Amino acid sequence: MTDTTAPTNINVAPTRQAAAGLIFGLVGVVIFSGSLPATKIGVAGLDANFLSLARAALAGIIALGLLALLRPRRPGVRDLPGLAIVAGGAVVGFPLLSALALRWMPSTHAVVFSGLLPISTAVFGAVRGGDRPRASFWVFSCAGAAAIAAYALAPALSQGGVRLAPGDGLMILAVAVCGLAYAEGARLSRHLGGWPVICWALVLFLPLTAPLAWVTFPVHWQAVAPSAWAALGYITLFSMLIGFFFWYHGLSLGGTAAVGQVQLLQPFCSFGLAALLLGEPVGPEILGTALVVVLCVAGARRAARRG
Repeated sequence: MTDTTAPTNINVAPTRQAAAGLIFGLVGVVIFSGSLPATKIGVAGLDANFLSLARAALAGIIALGLLALLRPRRPGVRDLPGLAIVAGGAVVGFPLLSALALRWMPSTHAVVFSGLLPISTAVFGAVRGGDRPRASFWVFSCAGAAAIAAYALAPALSQGGVRLAPGDGLMILAVAVCGLAYAEGARLSRHLGGWPVICWALVLFLPLTAPLAWVTFPVHWQAVAPSAWAALGYITLFSMLIGFFFWYHGLSLGGTAAVGQVQLLQPFCSFGLAALLLGEPVGPEILGTALVVVLCVAGARRAARRG
């Protein structure tokens, strides 16, 4: 006789792993949500080039200490191109491009572009990491991206054109290189571990970022507002290090496509911080766009499947 009372827990472990990945990813997103508002504060008192290079250099020095102290698995020669991609996109590319873009736009406008990161990450995750989500996942992801694009293009459309502002183009490029870096970091973290990936990437570019940060150091540094230095401290310690510890670990556990969609929730946290710290208005059109995006991430999360 067949025992029909026996529990069928075949999928318990994968389900718990996916849930853990989602939690780690969400913590990373909450930390990252302060990046653009903090960068906006930073560029008000510091040059964008110095701000971007200094955050990478300082974080690289901390990462070097962590690697020396904890001695994780060393990357192989075949891992170096991937680490270069992570460093080029997440360590230098996104910070520099977004800092330059914020000279042209308020942080709330730039934050909306961050909602494009999930689809960028998912695309590169499929290409580089082998993720194969269902077709419905792409439908929800594209719907969320379309809502964000409509918001970004609305001012131009109201004036009878579709020309992007300089800051818009920089943010789109920033999202592209960051999505590639996220996907590549997730792939590497499966065998190197979550936190060592960003540490190795930071150290790899340290011989470049440290000298350039020194060269671009502000001459009249005493006149720089304390708020700008505090912003540099946040994006160095949290945006460049701690956030990635959670983020890459979450991506490796739950899958790049599935966990990557959590980034669509980032605008909510960033909007609140922008309003609180910068006094930037958060109008109904921003909240409406964010609501559509949240519905899309819920749909994409259900549709996503690993492998």
